[in-house]
Amino acid sequence: MSLLPCPGNQAGLWIFGYGSLMWRPGFDYCERAPATLYGFHRSLCIHSHVHRGTPERPGLVLGLDRGGACRGAAFRVEPARAETVLGYLREREMATAVYKEAIARVRLGDGRRVAATAYVTDTAHAQYAGRLPRGELLRLVMQGEGISGPNHLYIENTQRHLAEQGIRDPVLEWLCAALKAAGPARPEAFPGA
Repeated sequence: MSLLPCPGNQAGLWIFGYGSLMWRPGFDYCERAPATLYGFHRSLCIHSHVHRGTPERPGLVLGLDRGGACRGAAFRVEPARAETVLGYLREREMATAVYKEAIARVRLGDGRRVAATAYVTDTAHAQYAGRLPRGELLRLVMQGEGISGPNHLYIENTQRHLAEQGIRDPVLEWLCAALKAAGPARPEAFPGA
């Protein structure tokens, strides 16, 4: 999608991205800015049953889990496109209702504070995985493949984009190194996959 000219001084709709929305937003926007959301942190805490896995062979994707802070990106959408973009995001992010749509205060890289739509983890949902041991993270990512492709590509793309933005995520860094070390190994090599 492309960067559009922002209309006058209208605020528009802000969207907070912390995972694949950072590198594949899927909608046109008129401004993108580094942003920090407080009260939630980025976590591989969602069993993916659609985009990066299936109910029988779940993958693992990121969610905003309670506590801490999360560095990501905020996208401003012109007011005339707000409803269309929200419709798209609801279809994409809420396919199984594991995320809740919320309005959160985020601080942009230039110091501005804006209200942004964010998709936070529903910790009561059956797909909420919580905090998993590293071996289980690797197993799930290696086995996962859904309508958006293999789970490992989601992890690698997200980690690469975070690194390009100067954002460190030790768990994703470890996972990418473990995936590289595993090479072309198949999920069948992991017991219980």
